[in-house]
Amino acid sequence: MDERSAPVLILSLLWVVAGIPAAANVRDVCASCHVDATCGDKSDNSGKVCNCKYGFVGNGRTLCQDKDECQIGATKICGQHTTCHNTHGSYYCTCLHGYMASNNMSVFIPNDGTHCQDVDECSVSGLCGQGAQCRNLNGSFDCSCQLGYRVQDGKEPFHPLKDKASCKVVDCGPPVLQEYTVLLSTTGTTYRSMATFDCDEGSVKRSGNKVSLCGAEGLWTETTLVCEEVTCQEPGMKAHAKRRWDGTAHVGSVVVYQCDEGYHTRSVRNYSVCGHDGQWEEFDLWCEEISCGPPQALPHTNLQWDRSTRPGSAVLYKCMAGYYQEGGDDISTCLTSGEWATVSLKCKAKCGPVPLLAHSDVVWNNRSVVVHRCANGYHSWRGSNISLCSSSGVWQTATLQCIEIKPPIDHLNVSDEKCVQWRAEKYEEDTEIYKVFYVGSRDYDRTFLEKRKQILSSQAEWLKVCLSLLPATNYSISITAMSAGFTATITTNTSLPAPPVPDVHYREYDSPAPNLRLHRSPSTLDPISLYQVFVLPIDGMMTFDCSSPANGDALSKQDSLKRHIAAQMHISHVGADVNFTVGDGFYRGGFFNAPLEKGRNYYVVLRVVSRWNKDLKSSCVLWAKVTGTSYVVKVSSLCAAATVGLIALAASLGHAYTWFFRKKIRT
Repeated sequence: MDERSAPVLILSLLWVVAGIPAAANVRDVCASCHVDATCGDKSDNSGKVCNCKYGFVGNGRTLCQDKDECQIGATKICGQHTTCHNTHGSYYCTCLHGYMASNNMSVFIPNDGTHCQDVDECSVSGLCGQGAQCRNLNGSFDCSCQLGYRVQDGKEPFHPLKDKASCKVVDCGPPVLQEYTVLLSTTGTTYRSMATFDCDEGSVKRSGNKVSLCGAEGLWTETTLVCEEVTCQEPGMKAHAKRRWDGTAHVGSVVVYQCDEGYHTRSVRNYSVCGHDGQWEEFDLWCEEISCGPPQALPHTNLQWDRSTRPGSAVLYKCMAGYYQEGGDDISTCLTSGEWATVSLKCKAKCGPVPLLAHSDVVWNNRSVVVHRCANGYHSWRGSNISLCSSSGVWQTATLQCIEIKPPIDHLNVSDEKCVQWRAEKYEEDTEIYKVFYVGSRDYDRTFLEKRKQILSSQAEWLKVCLSLLPATNYSISITAMSAGFTATITTNTSLPAPPVPDVHYREYDSPAPNLRLHRSPSTLDPISLYQVFVLPIDGMMTFDCSSPANGDALSKQDSLKRHIAAQMHISHVGADVNFTVGDGFYRGGFFNAPLEKGRNYYVVLRVVSRWNKDLKSSCVLWAKVTGTSYVVKVSSLCAAATVGLIALAASLGHAYTWFFRKKIRT
């Protein structure tokens, strides 16, 4: 045994001597306790022991199970009007419906004296509904209807949530009328409402009360009002009159009196009404014999009449000699109103032959009215087209004037390639509105189409309107006279103008193949057909005419000029910018751009050509000068010698200038 093991052995021996087992042999009791147990001292202090926690039962080590406190009964553990709820290791209490805890908590444990007490549901306003009264019960409540209400969908007492019953106000319905009574007013039809009655028109009160009340049982109290009908005696008769009466004699009954045939009333009122006092109303009525008197006289008529003026008598009217009946009734009868019926007879004198108007026809004639109409090829200008036969036998002849029909737009023509003029065929100084509509197209540009219109009004006989017509364009021009509804059309072609002179910068080059540039005009309306480039050697004398034929074939008469064409470019093959290299040895448009001869001088001329149908126009400009020798060049025109710049200016200002180029050897 070494020194390091000695203390251990000594300690072990001490534990044995004291009667206590070694550390390896001592059992820890507390470590073996159940999770729901606690470790404590034994009662005899002999060691530790495991005990289940409150609410659990078991041996404390291997078993601690929940104790159900509620099994002994909710009343015993929680108190009256309660429900017990067991939990893991404990429990809690709740009050039954209709009760609440004395500590106002929803759950409780009665160890602090908390108990369940009754809830007064009636403290909540309107719990039972309108017209109902609430009665609190131990743990509940019930409802009953107040006076003036009755239970609906159930019986009393009732619970509004369980029974679905409610209180409805008592309704007595409309008040019941007694014989000869009328309802004057009512405050309603519910409990304690009041209805007021009175005797109906034509009756009087004999006894009783006029008021009825709506009772709590839903019935009106019976009124004691007694009314009796008022009646009149049989109405009397009137002289020369008949009585129309239905035999009733109560208040409001009416008797009507009508005069006998041959008599008419002279009073304002012919009836009487039974009044509230039981008497027929007084009225003024007297009947007089009817007489129409002498009949009315009509012009140019004779009467056939038996001189009787009583109703039903008749008078016959006849037209006098020399007159005829134009229309209307010819009989008048004496009416029961004492008047003769109106006669519409018209007698007109016979006017003789129908009047005739120049350049017109008669389309209707009834001896008194003639209607005229202008003949074919003529139209009405002014005046009436009706002739009337007057009562004196003379025709009032129509004033119609018929004039020859001419077109409203005549002598239409175009002048100065932009103005249209015409003559307005009018017969009065009326203002006419004209609409001028014109459409332009181009044979050489199928995509081009122009449409425009212009409105004008005028009283003039001759009119002229100048339009914005474009050059080299086919136009169709229509002019419409709006009020006459007449349209005239004319076509015209505007001429081809000289194309604009190209905008180039004149330069002089000493290289054998200079590159020239042209920027085209942005206008798409210029009728340019092609470009031609002339390279003219400056030796000897030659003539250049800008107005000569523009295509290669037509230059056959001027072969000397044709052979100097270095390029021909159609406008369809040219972009916005034109680049041309002098003497590049290529063909352009069928012409050979021959290389320049070394040691020679040249002028480069650009010609712009416009071609439309058989018309050709061109403009020229001096584009450049290419020098290759020490020759001195002199440029002159037919009029006078000029510098190269003046030649270019002359070419840009005209279309048929002649240039002369003469070579002179410098000495």
